[in-house]
Amino acid sequence: MERTRIARVDDVKLVRRGEQVEGTLHLTPHHLIFCHTPPPNVDEPNGHLSHKTKPRELWITYPIIQTCTLRLAHPASHHPSSVRLRCRDFNFVCLCFSDEKKARDVYDSIKAWTCKLGRIEKLYAFTYQPQAPEKEINGWKLYDARREWKRLGISEKDPDKGWRLSNINTDYAFSPTYPALLAVPSAISDNTLNYAGRYRSRVRLPVLTYLHPVNNCSITRSSQPLVGVRGNRSIQDEKLLLAIFSTSHSHQPPPDPMSRPRSRQSPRSSSGGSPTQDVPPNLPDPENLEDQMISRTGSDDSPKVYGAQQHNLVVDARPTVNALAMQAVGLGSENMDNYRFATKAYLGIDNIHVMRDSLNKVIDTLKESDVTPMPPNREALTKSGWLKHIAGILDGASLIARQVALQHSHVLIHCSDGWDRTSQLSALSQLCLDPYYRTLEGFIVLVEKDWLSFGHMFSHRSGPLSSEKWFSVENERISSSDNHHPRTSLGNSSSGAGNALENVFLSAKGFFNKDNTSRESFVDSDGELQPYEQSPANKKSSTSSASAGKSGKDPATSDKTIATTKVKETSPVFHQFLDATYQLLYQNPTRFEFNERFLRRLLYHLYSCQYGTFLYNNERERVEAGVRQKTRSVWDYFMSRREQFLNPNYDETIDDNVRGRERLVLPRGEDVRWWSEVFGREDREMNGVSPPAGAVGMSPGMKNGGEAKALPTSVLTGIETAEQSVGAVPPVKGTTGNGMMGNGEGGNGKGGVGSQLAAGMKGLRIGGMKGAGARGKSPSRLEREMEVEMQ
Repeated sequence: MERTRIARVDDVKLVRRGEQVEGTLHLTPHHLIFCHTPPPNVDEPNGHLSHKTKPRELWITYPIIQTCTLRLAHPASHHPSSVRLRCRDFNFVCLCFSDEKKARDVYDSIKAWTCKLGRIEKLYAFTYQPQAPEKEINGWKLYDARREWKRLGISEKDPDKGWRLSNINTDYAFSPTYPALLAVPSAISDNTLNYAGRYRSRVRLPVLTYLHPVNNCSITRSSQPLVGVRGNRSIQDEKLLLAIFSTSHSHQPPPDPMSRPRSRQSPRSSSGGSPTQDVPPNLPDPENLEDQMISRTGSDDSPKVYGAQQHNLVVDARPTVNALAMQAVGLGSENMDNYRFATKAYLGIDNIHVMRDSLNKVIDTLKESDVTPMPPNREALTKSGWLKHIAGILDGASLIARQVALQHSHVLIHCSDGWDRTSQLSALSQLCLDPYYRTLEGFIVLVEKDWLSFGHMFSHRSGPLSSEKWFSVENERISSSDNHHPRTSLGNSSSGAGNALENVFLSAKGFFNKDNTSRESFVDSDGELQPYEQSPANKKSSTSSASAGKSGKDPATSDKTIATTKVKETSPVFHQFLDATYQLLYQNPTRFEFNERFLRRLLYHLYSCQYGTFLYNNERERVEAGVRQKTRSVWDYFMSRREQFLNPNYDETIDDNVRGRERLVLPRGEDVRWWSEVFGREDREMNGVSPPAGAVGMSPGMKNGGEAKALPTSVLTGIETAEQSVGAVPPVKGTTGNGMMGNGEGGNGKGGVGSQLAAGMKGLRIGGMKGAGARGKSPSRLEREMEVEMQ
């Protein structure tokens, strides 16, 4: 209790949605608890008061507090001092105090219990003791990697499907952010994996995450390759990817990627007159456009499965300009000259900074929810772009699912480091493909596998240790400042014009002066400049030593510094995944065993820090911290209350011959709507008037929200092969007059990667060059996007 300046405050008024109640505020080491007794109800027939009502309690766990503002009473107004809280579950609360000193003490206590803990081990999860029946459940046992691979048909005892389980990362020394057990092609040795890993950022090489049970086609995931301006390549990486794309016909020896001929053919053609794979006629227009673009880049020597034309894809989830910029610092995207057996697709999904800003715009429309019952501004909601981002992610997942299920093709997914957009696309596409993941237990396995085991940075993205930047004081009087109570004012935020201008210059300096021979990763989507291929333990020690050297302190004592959240590394990545899952559930109400409340409570416990599941960044960190032994699993909560999270309309029957019961579920971009329940609003407030029962097509949000025309557009921004490109793909070789790629030299030649980078810079008007912006964007907009990428 040493952090608590005041443990109890009486006569506190709580304001929420414009309604006030008076009660008592308790401050414990892990929660704010507001207790009040509602007035007794009046018995209308006789006018007498009914029995006394029971006291009610509002519990707020400290890590779920996003921002806290102390608003002191102004001499010119009659408003009391207050503490306003905005929570990550979109709960907005205002606590009003008659005594300014008590308001200050409450503010300081909340701040101390939120952003001054210093270590994750001090969070509530490490002291939480559940009650029965939750106490009897062990949610850590729900996911077992070997059991899940066996379900997908991969194990030591099952017949060889072209895949094996490698123990190269058992001790996490090979790739610290990857799971201990990796599924790789049987034709690839661990020695080849060792060399191939050096070509991928943070040694996150292509490995299996899903194998289709019908056609044996795969979804693999990785990070970006280390191409750089020199056009670096790795024979082992090319060999690994070729082996992955050859597993569905592993009985044939994989051809040499350097000697395969390439020839043009008509879209969806098949050699020998074999029938083509038909795409369902009811696909939305953007999906038909995507399929046509991919088919247009096919070749007649591609392997055939079940008579279908196979189009193996490398999916780069980033906008094209972002992938181009990464080449300047030794990263980038695959040079398809070296991967002639595949097609690359750019999806144009924005990075964590754009997504964070989009959600903040949504919050701005709701931030007065504590003091007013007014509905949010629908026009401002539309301008936030949140639904457009959700629709784009769903469109990308739909593209991957169609390639695997309908085109019988393999897909490799990556973004920058392969733990944000890659996790979203990988998990959502599997949710579309596999009915098992649409069950309650299956969804838990999916989250454990593609989010937790594959290293999504939950601690960085969720920010459980909070930040002093999220605390502020309004109406602070300089004359009454107290040295014993240092305050954080709104003016101390880092969003000023001067700081923004400074960031631009620092970004440009880092972009052009970067030594590409250094072993550093300039990551567009995954936080700040960090060394890769370096274990976090070594990184921590080297960072602390450097800090201690600057301050003149002994490096051995620098470990006592307080750890807080880096605000620029937070982003609602997992929130977007749950929102996209909600869209699939809403559009297919009988295909999911769990209900909407399950998703909403899962988002709450992402931030509550009551359980240890989401506290660290990867599997290795959880093992080293002993999370399974010291904390409880979040799945204990759900499995002990299983009946509360089941969908009564669920139909488990799978029959591809019956409409509505197919194995494959695809999203409808035009029906994306606001998840009003998670924002604490009624459906009509965010989505407008509900459509008639059984109506199919546009959702109320799309009919009245003004975003209907923008959402159905395709997220696919370009297709690239060794010979040609479709869409806004920057030239890898010399370009012809019609914009299609010519047969100029690749690699380090004059028309190679250097020309690609120069063309990209020309489009950005960097270095005094002029030119048209990529993807039809104005140069000024591209400059703003580049600034965001370089944060």
